[in-house]
Amino acid sequence: MKQLWQIAGFLGGLRAQVRFRDISQAPLKLLRFQMQSDAVECDWIARPADTWGERLPERVRESKASSQALKDAMDVRDMLFALLPDVRVAEFRTFRQSAREPPRLIIAGRMTRQDPAVKKVTELASRAKLYGFRFWLDDGVLVPLESVRRIEFAGQ
Repeated sequence: MKQLWQIAGFLGGLRAQVRFRDISQAPLKLLRFQMQSDAVECDWIARPADTWGERLPERVRESKASSQALKDAMDVRDMLFALLPDVRVAEFRTFRQSAREPPRLIIAGRMTRQDPAVKKVTELASRAKLYGFRFWLDDGVLVPLESVRRIEFAGQ
């Protein structure tokens, strides 16, 4: 029963804490949360850029939304390991969904509870990489990971 309360605390924290921080006020849309023994899988849709930035150039809006997605991924990871002490390993996936396309994977990572040495790293993308997240940035904008794989295989 204790574990159910911990999961409820994580899901409630996900909705409240992450929503009222940083660039976007939109909530994260949780797609899937699965816990099996000491392992968790957690998938969500990245928050869209806020409406306050509508007058900004599209590339700037996309870059800000990408930065927010990286911050959210690290926050979700930290919150999960803080609120679910029995979890040893977690797999995280962040998707972007545009109006006319299915969700596309932009951030992924499988990591353990062990804290990476990231406190002194100030650059956001470097810090996210040290956490163990995989992603690809093109001029500050997250590119779907399946696109990167196609490019890598074509170049070999």
